Amino acid sequence: MKLNIIITSTRPGRNGKPVGDWMFDYAKAHDAGFEVVLTDLADLALPVMDEPNHPRLKKYVHEHTKTWSAIVEGSDAFVFVLPEYNFAPPPSFVNALDYLSQEWACKPCAFVSYGGVSGGLRSVQVAKQIVTALKMMPLPEQVVIPMVFGHLSEGKFTAEKLHEDSAGAMVAELARWAKALAVLR
Repeated sequence: MKLNIIITSTRPGRNGKPVGDWMFDYAKAHDAGFEVVLTDLADLALPVMDEPNHPRLKKYVHEHTKTWSAIVEGSDAFVFVLPEYNFAPPPSFVNALDYLSQEWACKPCAFVSYGGVSGGLRSVQVAKQIVTALKMMPLPEQVVIPMVFGHLSEGKFTAEKLHEDSAGAMVAELARWAKALAVLR
């Protein structure tokens, strides 16, 4: 099974890269039966949805969409590293979800959210509504990082025990759900 850690913010100067790198390293080091991969939406550089056909048809004409489709299709579970922009997920996250349809179905997802005092929790609540429309299973286990700035130094995120404990529970639960949902895929 493949666990895909997806860094969703594409904003220059974002905090998602060090948080995503930490989650990737943590998941690789704490084997739950996953091959762990890291996808950065900034590297994919998906334009605002530009496919002429509905995603449900899987008749993609652009190479960036075909690449994105293969990445998502080849994954069994997801951790979305998600900031909060105006009480909501970043537009890059919503756009990336909207590009595809069938590739997301019957796969579990969880969130590592970060931000100010709320730790991105409001963003996750909105994101969960969107992913369920794509037939994904968002799990209640997640990592919440309030005041993320205090955990960043020289481009690295330093986790506390609470973050690590939360990540361990989340990854273990993703493995259980990914196995259970495999029969539906």
